[in-house]
Amino acid sequence: MFVCTDFDRALAVARASDERRAAGTSIGLLDGIPIGVKDVFCMENVPTTAGSHMLKDFVSPYESTVTQRLLDQGAVPLGKLNMDEFAMGSGTLFSKFGATINPWSKDLGDQAVVAGGSSGGSAAAVASGCCFAALGSDTGGSVRQPAAYCGVVGLKPTYGRVSRHGMIAYASSLDTPGIFARSVGDAAVVLNAIAGPDPMDSTCLTDALPEKWCSSVVETSEDCKEVDLTGIRVGVPAEYFVRELPEEIVDVWNQGIRWLRDAGAQVVSLSLPTTKLCIPAYYILACAEASSNLSRYDGVRYGYRAANVALESQEDQSDALHDLYCRTRSEAFGDEVQRRILSGTFVLSAGAVSDYYERGTILRQHIRRDFQRAFGDQGIDVLLTPSTPSGPFSIHNKQVKEDPVSMYLNDVMTVPANLAGVPSISLPAALTQSGDLPLGLQLMGPHKKEERLLQVASALEQRANFRELVPARVYATGR
Repeated sequence: MFVCTDFDRALAVARASDERRAAGTSIGLLDGIPIGVKDVFCMENVPTTAGSHMLKDFVSPYESTVTQRLLDQGAVPLGKLNMDEFAMGSGTLFSKFGATINPWSKDLGDQAVVAGGSSGGSAAAVASGCCFAALGSDTGGSVRQPAAYCGVVGLKPTYGRVSRHGMIAYASSLDTPGIFARSVGDAAVVLNAIAGPDPMDSTCLTDALPEKWCSSVVETSEDCKEVDLTGIRVGVPAEYFVRELPEEIVDVWNQGIRWLRDAGAQVVSLSLPTTKLCIPAYYILACAEASSNLSRYDGVRYGYRAANVALESQEDQSDALHDLYCRTRSEAFGDEVQRRILSGTFVLSAGAVSDYYERGTILRQHIRRDFQRAFGDQGIDVLLTPSTPSGPFSIHNKQVKEDPVSMYLNDVMTVPANLAGVPSISLPAALTQSGDLPLGLQLMGPHKKEERLLQVASALEQRANFRELVPARVYATGR
């Protein structure tokens, strides 16, 4: 899970917190609380690799906005957490540090299952009780999918709600800092700490947050009040009922519908016609942006550099530079990253840009309009879907290597929220039919309406009562 730790720093921060609280001068709700950080966020004087050999010796000279805000609230950062290389993957299998095993696995061998990705290390750390909460990044489901696989809450805020300054870019128009926690109330507390305008990020929302934003969710959680959803309209998109969905996924979805109705919500069916276009649109746009963003890693200024390439000793400098770029990038980038860079470079090429990239941007506008119609014209407050099309798969799944493109379908439930830029949350709701692995439900809400989303999530959480289903083996102290 952890790829880098600094316990001396953590202990120093914790001691300072103890002294403040003993003196009655706590500086925030997270004062003294242990937090994990996905290795995609820069922390000053801490190695930051994004799970890649390309950045194996990189030590960040500055602090990202989100980690600085956690520090300002007194949080205790325990270290960096494993991830798929440059956040490209659905299992935390593509990391230079190796795979992260799901804490729900019955053993660490033949029965090991994936933690999800790309933020699998963060999900596993929270699920196993190693930290109160953890930061992740969500470009197409990289917080919500591992949260579902590991039986924890995974929150993706509205795009721009949380600053991306200091977060290593994959696809800039989709990347969203997210949160893992063991309850909806805990996720709300962390969101309250890290959200808000930031002059260092031009895509960050500029509207100020209410003084007690998300406070009602936290208070409901603390007082154990039953959440009343009277007046709330929940939409169930018909297009998500695909024929291939396993029975156990359909069952937990139907159970979620019953829970929301029991809480007083009105549940209605609706159509999001562009759903089937979300996966192709996402991978066109995300790969195109990745091709651009990752072009900076060339072995010249920082990061990995191929050995035995002496620029000054070669007569033809252009050939020498070309050799440096090719060798550096082919040696340091993993197969999945190279695959997506090549795909992105192709869709941006002169002969393909109009057929692929430009059509992808048009598709994205249609997808956004579908969501706007649902939340606006149809008066829907939240959408309810499964978090994933199946439960966690084996870490030894041959399909990962033999047919890697098929793995992209794991994102089918989650990418629409990224393309639309709306807030979304996954919360654990049930176990697989075998009774040993978690399944999640996903809620999506209107743009900038996180508090309403969290309110409905709290109602689902109360009725699922998932904590009663967690076996002792999941926790780090239970093995």
